[in-house]
Amino acid sequence: MRQRSTLRLCLAGSLLLTAVVGGASAAPSKNEWNAAGAAQFLDQRLTWWRAWPKAERDHGTHCISCHTALPIALARPILRQSLGQAAPTSAEQAMYADITKRVAMWREVDTFYTDQRNGLPKSSEARAVEAVLNALFLVARDNAAGRQMAGDTRQAFANMWPLQMQTGDLKGGFAWLTFKLEPWESESATYWGAALAAVAVADAPEGYARTPEIAKNVDALRAYLRTGLGGNHSLFTHMLVLWADARLHGILEPAQRQAILYQLLAVQSTDGGWSLARLSTWQRIDGTVIPDVSDGFATAIVTLALKDSGVPVTDAPIKAARAWMIGHQDPKTGALPATSINKLRDPSADAYLFMTDAATGFATLALTDAKPSH
Repeated sequence: MRQRSTLRLCLAGSLLLTAVVGGASAAPSKNEWNAAGAAQFLDQRLTWWRAWPKAERDHGTHCISCHTALPIALARPILRQSLGQAAPTSAEQAMYADITKRVAMWREVDTFYTDQRNGLPKSSEARAVEAVLNALFLVARDNAAGRQMAGDTRQAFANMWPLQMQTGDLKGGFAWLTFKLEPWESESATYWGAALAAVAVADAPEGYARTPEIAKNVDALRAYLRTGLGGNHSLFTHMLVLWADARLHGILEPAQRQAILYQLLAVQSTDGGWSLARLSTWQRIDGTVIPDVSDGFATAIVTLALKDSGVPVTDAPIKAARAWMIGHQDPKTGALPATSINKLRDPSADAYLFMTDAATGFATLALTDAKPSH
């Protein structure tokens, strides 16, 4: 993999970081990720999401979400392959039917949120979010089918690129929904959106990322992601830039990449996981404190970024993180539990499992060596 020698120089520091990460002592209750359990949990969650009244949108379609539908779209093909399942579930098929319908009716469908109902500038934010997610979901579908880029996937990208910002602080990036909800709907979530756009472009079949017609767009996207290293951006944002660079390449210099890797390794907990509290200075809206303990989502997304960046899965930090995720997978539900960044949520609340949805999906990605087929 690219920059493997540089990464090994950096990760030779694993020996020096033994006191921090190499001595993980928490013994997992099992030594394998329960793929069948994770698949069952994610399938149930997608079925629930599509039945949730708040997810309903116009023309009989449904909203797609970063917390639930996205990790399922990325992880479910891997689980299907490992379990020997032949076809997507009925809920997945219905989700993709909604997406292709909305891609085809792009100028006719309402945005997921509108200025009239939700205040300015929600229409433009929601349109950009949907455009990026549509492209990423359809790329994942095409790769899972092992085929060339479908016409609706090309149309999704054709819908996405005109929404790329041309001026201002967001130049090269995309507007993103801001509801003061971390990590997906906040002011800093524009880097989450840009990282997802980078992954969509990089993973698209037929070498789409190298297409001359989009060269300026891709360069602008890289340039925007680089801005995530300046100012007061959090380690979580740095991690997103690292993940985007691992997929799209050409964003970070070797020294920048090495610095982010070291920063992430330095805050790994002694039990092998990562805590949300160490990735940013997030403040909960209810005044409660985010516990500084290892969390399913934090551990899954950081491990995925490290693995995609070339950190060998045999190195102590990744082995410890994998052991933590496997050991904390709920044996009854198949889920990897995670905690809300925004408030201490009631277990009966609809949003209680959103972070767990993301943790379970991204853990599946972090625990597999599969790569998108092109």
